[in-house]
Amino acid sequence: MIIQPIIKGQVAKSCHPIGCGKAVADQIDYVRQARQIEAGPKKVLVLGASSGFGLASRISLAFGGANADTIGVAFERGPSDRGVGTAGWYNLIQFKQEAEKQGLVAKNFVGDAFSPDMRRSVADYIKTEFGGSVDLVVYSLATGVRPDPKTGELIRSSIKTVGEPMTGYTVNLEKDCLEESVLEAASEQEIADTVKVMGGEDWEEWIDFLSGEGVLANGCQTLAYSYIGSDITYQIYHEGTLGHAKTHLQATADKLDAKLKAVGGQAHVAVCKALITKASVFIPAFSPYILALFKVMKDMGLHEGCIEQMQRLYVDCIYQADGEVRVDEHRLVRVDDWELREDVQQKVRAILDKMTPDNFKTLGDYEGYKTDFMKLNGFGLDHVDYAQDVDLEILRKG
Repeated sequence: MIIQPIIKGQVAKSCHPIGCGKAVADQIDYVRQARQIEAGPKKVLVLGASSGFGLASRISLAFGGANADTIGVAFERGPSDRGVGTAGWYNLIQFKQEAEKQGLVAKNFVGDAFSPDMRRSVADYIKTEFGGSVDLVVYSLATGVRPDPKTGELIRSSIKTVGEPMTGYTVNLEKDCLEESVLEAASEQEIADTVKVMGGEDWEEWIDFLSGEGVLANGCQTLAYSYIGSDITYQIYHEGTLGHAKTHLQATADKLDAKLKAVGGQAHVAVCKALITKASVFIPAFSPYILALFKVMKDMGLHEGCIEQMQRLYVDCIYQADGEVRVDEHRLVRVDDWELREDVQQKVRAILDKMTPDNFKTLGDYEGYKTDFMKLNGFGLDHVDYAQDVDLEILRKG
């Protein structure tokens, strides 16, 4: 079959397996040529390893200087009678193939990372086939739903404001337009549920479990990803339900850091820049800011995608010759520093003040925004023949 991109609102309903493989290969090529990680980890577990920052972390740590063996956990869907499957499925396959060519271990666990059975399977694999321990655990799970660890009941997060609702514009990728949306104010229960799903509770449970199993090496580090942004987006993100969850995530890092001292380890939250990921496109009223930010940072030569961010994070902040992790006064690792430069933010504000549904494509970087979204799903990559017939039967077998 010929696979075409299908977009409904902000959701990609199709992906291109060959394009997904090319996207992973392009990221590998980037980190191989970038400044290399020195004194990096050798045994890494990535929770949420199939796209975005999690996939980029795994690529950086395997191919960007550390030559790390990795375990990746992700919930993805392969080809079936219902369709071609998800982009993350093919990302995992491509990564494994490329890592094994380099002589690295690349184990993929496809399933529910919130499941106790998954934790047990991962721990058992570390003990029996992965050298007995890991020296870095990356937590990069992004989901809107999580089962309650005690009752099994599904808890759903909400992307809402706290206090007052707000009205703003959101990009509709299906219709290529900017449309007005209302971000409702969250109830107390919705705030609590969002913290439960997107805060640090599951991260802490994973680390506690792995510690109890004795599979955290001496000096083991763990890292989770967050976003703060500028005051332009505070009502949407920092002061909204997402911000409450991220505050909990940061508090969890401090708790885990204290616990890991027993093995000489550390726990940190890395604050990243605004980027196009499968999670970020769902944040209402956030896309105009990204359009303006991309335009400004590209014009200034400061733009980074996920893979550039992760390589800089591990080279400049986490694995230093002196063994110190570079943090701010709140013990956060900051790779959003270029985004938050005052000259960048001034130019972003100037664009947003003029942006309307009629001019957003020219004032902001809509072409770059949509291109990045399409690449997440294997479309729009150079040197991929999208007219090629893709045999789903072969994909199902392989």
